[in-house]
Amino acid sequence: MPRERLDEQGLGLSGTTWTRVSPKLVWTELVTTVLIGAAVTAGVVVIGVVTGGFTRPAGTVWTLIGIAVGIIALVTALLTPRRVRSIGYALRDDDLVFRRGLMWQRFTAVPYGRMQLVDVARGPLDRALGMSELKFVTAAAASNVRIPGIPAADADELRDRLVDLAESRRAGL
Repeated sequence: MPRERLDEQGLGLSGTTWTRVSPKLVWTELVTTVLIGAAVTAGVVVIGVVTGGFTRPAGTVWTLIGIAVGIIALVTALLTPRRVRSIGYALRDDDLVFRRGLMWQRFTAVPYGRMQLVDVARGPLDRALGMSELKFVTAAAASNVRIPGIPAADADELRDRLVDLAESRRAGL
């Protein structure tokens, strides 16, 4: 897996070695964005045409909303490769740190001793591309950490390693 070194100012993450997710994740994200964007755009435009198209105010509004939704879907699709490149994780001594986001970056640290379940999920498109998604269940009800786009073999190995780390840290509690 590709690794990069980043100096995250003020977050105590300087010198952290980040592991990026698979570049194949771009394709699953693009397919999802394009399908949902096309379906919503088509649905709203159809409502606009049925309500009178550009000949009536209601039809005009719905048609313009459909066009706006289509533009938003297009911009989202164009930003997808960069958004996927921003996703990464790092295994530190006491926790796993997960990052994502372009404008609003989010860093989540999951202590190994708090991990209760590490789940590997593979959807149909992920299986076709040889990828997995790791999901973590922790003691906190609000935690929803999932790392998409991990190569399948690496995901199984990482799950086993995290389970071992979690059990050794819990034993010390």
